[in-house]
Amino acid sequence: MLETVEIPEGEFLMGCERGAANERPLHTVRLERFAIARYAVTNSLFDQFILETGRSRAAVEFPDSDQPVTSVSWFDSTQFCEWLAKTTGKAYRLPTEAEWERAARGNVGDGLYILGNEPQSLDRSRWQHGPEPVSSGTRNTIGVYGMCENVHEWCSDWYDPEYYSYSPRDNPTGPRSGTRRASRGGSWRHEIKVSRVAARSSIPPDYKYADYGFRCALSL
Repeated sequence: MLETVEIPEGEFLMGCERGAANERPLHTVRLERFAIARYAVTNSLFDQFILETGRSRAAVEFPDSDQPVTSVSWFDSTQFCEWLAKTTGKAYRLPTEAEWERAARGNVGDGLYILGNEPQSLDRSRWQHGPEPVSSGTRNTIGVYGMCENVHEWCSDWYDPEYYSYSPRDNPTGPRSGTRRASRGGSWRHEIKVSRVAARSSIPPDYKYADYGFRCALSL
């Protein structure tokens, strides 16, 4: 049901010394092998979830089937992943912040953006009336589309701006508790459309915004 890209086990440098305070310190993270969805979850796929589970869905502001689903809470996103895991027999879930950043970095390593130290080309004709179709997004060096642009994407972690100062080296999953959930990526409705790979954001898990969506990860 989803195209995924496998990320091998290994280490990378997470964070950015030149970024905001919540991106420091730059630190080494080691992750087990996992996979991440090539695209953000679309309206088409989310509608299958709605149909098969009998859930209700609020009015859809951006209904095109290939647009990313938006105005979904963290709870909606995790419930979708649970449904997908049950339907496919595969361990789908939301990515951790560390997994999201590792996937966004691709083969660029310590670049500020997904294609290096300069932001990807910004076509001003895009994002005039909402998010773009997921298949039209910028492709990073490992073939994942739309990371750091289009919509903010929920991560599984609770959010703490100080987390990097005490996070474990191996497979960090975020603080044990909190009031906000972590999110990553840029936003179609912000003046700055494209974010750096290390940029962090967060909102309470029950909030639903027109520039918030998600993509799935897969435990291997």
